[in-house]
Amino acid sequence: MFDNLTAKVAGRFARVEPRRRARAFVLSLLAELPRKNCWTIAEHVGDASPAGMQHLLSRASWDADQVRDDIRDFVVEHLGDEDAVLVVDETGDLKKGTATVGVQRQYTGTAGRIENAQVAVYLVYSSPTGHAAIDRRLYVPRSWTQDPDRCRAAGIPEDLRFATKPSMATEMIAQALDAGVSAAWVTGDEVYGGDPHLSAELERRQIGYVLTVSRKRPIPTRAGVFAADMLARCLPKKAWQRLSAGGGAKGRRFYDWAQVEIDGPPGGTGHRSLLVRRNRRTGELAFSRCYSARPVPLTTLVTVAGRRWTGEETFQAAKGLAGLDEHQVRRWTSWHRWTTLAMLAHAFLVVTAAIERTTTTTPPGLAPLTCAEIQRPFAAFVAPSARGLTHRLSWSLWRRRHQARARTSHYHRQTAQQS
Repeated sequence: MFDNLTAKVAGRFARVEPRRRARAFVLSLLAELPRKNCWTIAEHVGDASPAGMQHLLSRASWDADQVRDDIRDFVVEHLGDEDAVLVVDETGDLKKGTATVGVQRQYTGTAGRIENAQVAVYLVYSSPTGHAAIDRRLYVPRSWTQDPDRCRAAGIPEDLRFATKPSMATEMIAQALDAGVSAAWVTGDEVYGGDPHLSAELERRQIGYVLTVSRKRPIPTRAGVFAADMLARCLPKKAWQRLSAGGGAKGRRFYDWAQVEIDGPPGGTGHRSLLVRRNRRTGELAFSRCYSARPVPLTTLVTVAGRRWTGEETFQAAKGLAGLDEHQVRRWTSWHRWTTLAMLAHAFLVVTAAIERTTTTTPPGLAPLTCAEIQRPFAAFVAPSARGLTHRLSWSLWRRRHQARARTSHYHRQTAQQS
């Protein structure tokens, strides 16, 4: 399977050298390295310095967007389902300094607070057999797009304009659907549920959605416009049903659910409702605005709502198993290339796990194979480091020389600034 995937993207590289290096790079992302960056990856594959891997990410001739398209086709080919859900979600990587592309103090769910971070929006393809990221957009804040010199220093294209996260999500969804991706639903959190342009585009395409909205969101009904939480308080006891939103680490995730029919725009078609979720222990409420071209049962909307968590699961697996968040790159091109190769590594694990679960019978007393359980033997037998003591010692000397030069450079810069 790994050879098939790397052969699929091989034509995107102009020369054989970067093609081979990219394969070695992805193998290293799947290896059990304590930290994954150009230095550790280069040492793992046997290079004398990180220059070759840095060249792959910055200057080598290949198109990361074309490789992304191949990843999307690979995922849909093996996980494709007519009722699949496209999940839009974002994740952040904590960063120091101000030079890394897109970094600024902003809220990120990774930390749960405002931090100096780099944020990206992802599109995840989620089907009953598995889920993987098929597209990505780096969020570039206004503080960057309004500073041409800063953008130029980070390699951001000159024609890039500020785009909100929902607009980036809309663009990724449209691009995927136009490419023939089979999906019936879109789901996302409150960042995307509050954007009217995203929902309008999905309704135009007659793609169903379950998008989270705030409790204060004005909801139009036949009786008037009311806040979402007010509608929930008016629901009778018999309106609630105990349903599972899918399986979790500790079993099925049961909540109380209710559905309220709502109005759409004048002349609009399709069916709209407000989906209300109630935590059975705390009573906390969550709200989602829903649309479908045809009437669907409450159980379908609950299933789609539950799929939103597969976005978080994708981030957790891609970061923990394929080094999605471990990059130490600063420029636009390098970020997209690292992220794309990490998506490729994770897609390989997801598809392999899906094939194993659907084509082989799990023996009694064993849990089904997961991405993590596939990565461990793959790292041990396919992507091991066979380098000896001499190689490791030479890398130790290289790191120390580099660290000494960097320390001297920092001291000289401090002295110049103070004088």
